Amino acid sequence: MNLTDWISVVDGRPGLALPLVCDSPHSGVDYPADFGHALPLADLRTGEDTHVERLWGHAPEVGATLVCARFPRTYIDPNRPLDDLDPTMLASPWPRPLHPSRKSELGFGLVWRHVRRGAAIYNRKLSVDEVQRRIRFAWSPYHAALSDALSRAMATYGACWHLNLHSMPHDAYERLGVSSATPLADFVLGDRHGTSCDPEFVEVVAQALAAHGFRVSLNDPYSGQELVRLAGDPARKRHSLQVEINRSLYMDETTREPNAHFEDVRESLASVLEEIARYVRLRVT
Repeated sequence: MNLTDWISVVDGRPGLALPLVCDSPHSGVDYPADFGHALPLADLRTGEDTHVERLWGHAPEVGATLVCARFPRTYIDPNRPLDDLDPTMLASPWPRPLHPSRKSELGFGLVWRHVRRGAAIYNRKLSVDEVQRRIRFAWSPYHAALSDALSRAMATYGACWHLNLHSMPHDAYERLGVSSATPLADFVLGDRHGTSCDPEFVEVVAQALAAHGFRVSLNDPYSGQELVRLAGDPARKRHSLQVEINRSLYMDETTREPNAHFEDVRESLASVLEEIARYVRLRVT
């Protein structure tokens, strides 16, 4: 795989370009030849946010830039900081200090240890060189592409709005070990507890989704991770919001294939994008 194959960037439709950037960091399905995983591919694919880039594929038609990873998150996760790495996975010491988070302890850090308990991805230790290669040819280019899209929006309009797009398993609460009195929502919006974007932007997205009958929650159980943290700075007019969709709405979680509702969900999200674009356009024209 060549460097340019790792990332997809589609700019907004000419004449309609807006400072709206959408990115899907976890929907990649191109598995690199140097992955060296021991887990069967069918099991490994459960780590994907499969089809998310298709669900939100209308984004460039409303003037938004759409950035997508083509590599899988289990290879390296662009939504984790570089020091969020489990040192026990490595064959030799990492050359810089590491600060593994709770996610790394659970096996879902910068490089995943497993997709679920009992489903180890590797039967070996990883070399420092191969992890650094993944950073150099996947993680870093993804961050560069997203940063460039956000910077271009800021340079042109003095503000930008960012949607960080994901999917979540229908049993997310159980997987996270969280007890909830309410069922998992259809969509979970994450603004890092009010720090990554203007509350008005959250409300616009929530209302646009609710208008199509979707149940929406805020920061429950996902509040936003590294990409939202880096992109969001409301004081500087940089508004970043994580959007998680319940996978059971649009696909078979076992086969990873779109289900009978896929096209309906995609059409609804096209309408949601139109509403968000209207909101953004009113603020920059």
